[in-house]
Amino acid sequence: MDNTQRMIALLGRVRKQMNGAVAETMATDGENYGLNYGVSIATLREIAATEVRDNDFAKYLYQQQVRELRLIACHLAEPDKTDIHDFPFWARGIRNAELAEELAFALLSKIYDINSLMGIWTTESNELISYAALMAAARNERTTSEVSFIAAERAVRAYPTSRNIANGVVALVCHIAERDKSVKVGIPTLLESMPECPTRTLIAEELEWRLE
Repeated sequence: MDNTQRMIALLGRVRKQMNGAVAETMATDGENYGLNYGVSIATLREIAATEVRDNDFAKYLYQQQVRELRLIACHLAEPDKTDIHDFPFWARGIRNAELAEELAFALLSKIYDINSLMGIWTTESNELISYAALMAAARNERTTSEVSFIAAERAVRAYPTSRNIANGVVALVCHIAERDKSVKVGIPTLLESMPECPTRTLIAEELEWRLE
C-alpha cells in the first residue's frame, strides 16, 4: 500500500474510536486541528503501537489536517533518523500544547541531537516550540546539564509569563538533577540568572518542594 492507502486504513481505525463530545470540548478550549475525532491519547498510543515506525509515512501523516493522524505521526517517526535537518519540519507543525507534548514524548525524547534541539528551539519565536524542546530534553538520556541550564534561562527570558515554559523548565531541571545530584548546587545560580518574572516565580516555587 502507498501512504494514502495506509492513511485511509489508519483513519478507519481511528473513526471507530471517535468521541464527538470530547472533540467539541477540545475545539472550545482552542485545540483546533481542522478535523478532530476526539479520540483519547491513550487509545491513539495503542493504535500507533500496532504500526511499524516509518519516517516517510509519519511525515505524511503529520501534514494532514486531522488531530489523530498528527498525534499518531509522532509515534511512527524514527528517532535514529531524526536530526538537525528535520527540526524545521517538526517545528512547523506544533500548533498547541497537546501536540508539543506528544511530539516531545514520542519522538524528540529519543533523538540523538537533543542538545542541538534545545539550543535551536529555545531561540524560536514560538513558545510551544520552546516548550516541546524542554519537555523532550526532560526525558532524553543524552541531555546535558550545561546546555539545559542555558536553554532554561533563555526560554524564561523569551517567555516571562508562560506557565508552559515554567513546567518545561521544572521537568528538565528535575530530570538532570535526578541523574546527577551535584546539579542541585547550581540551581540557585540558574534562578538568579533569570529575570524576575512570573515564569521564574513559578519555577522557583515548584523546584522548592520537588527537589527537597
